Amino acid sequence: MIAILLQGIGYGFAAAAQPGPFQTYIVSQSLNRGWRRTLPMALAPLLSDGPIIALSLLVLSQVPDWWQRVLHIASGLFLLYLAYSAYLSWRRFDSTQLTSTEPASHGILKASLMNAVSPGPYLFWSLVTGPILLAGWRQAPALGLGFLIAFYATMIACLAAIILVFGLARKLGPRLTHALLGISAVALLGFGLYQLVLGVSSST
Repeated sequence: MIAILLQGIGYGFAAAAQPGPFQTYIVSQSLNRGWRRTLPMALAPLLSDGPIIALSLLVLSQVPDWWQRVLHIASGLFLLYLAYSAYLSWRRFDSTQLTSTEPASHGILKASLMNAVSPGPYLFWSLVTGPILLAGWRQAPALGLGFLIAFYATMIACLAAIILVFGLARKLGPRLTHALLGISAVALLGFGLYQLVLGVSSST
């Protein structure tokens, strides 16, 4: 149980810290509207990810065992790509890019829609977190639920922290984001290598 909870926490942190349209949107909203009005947007993934998870698990539950090994390797390569992207974002970090001109409207529903149409959640749940959730559930439903709870609790907490920091202290916001990008790159690198090892070792 501890191992799968740690994976949920790690992937939840990585998902929240990764730069993307959704993260940029909540940052801009916290700067424009303040943290109190933006904080509910941290819950947007709970509204948008349900159909994504259901679709991913439906597809993954129909594939043979050898395809699971392929998914481990694809997951590892995808995570290494994300780690490299996060590293480049860390090196080329520019705090002026965080002040988006996105209008402050529609609140959590617009945030949920933005997350639903972004490719990140689909790739993450198809290649990375979906296979882990399915494997845990097959072993014991409590493991699958534990992973899911750890993932979303960590991601929502991190998103809420980002909103609070940018809403309360603009000077500290870019520094925190820069640090989160660096930590995220290291975490994704480790997870990517781990998935590659699982894929290669299970095929021998």
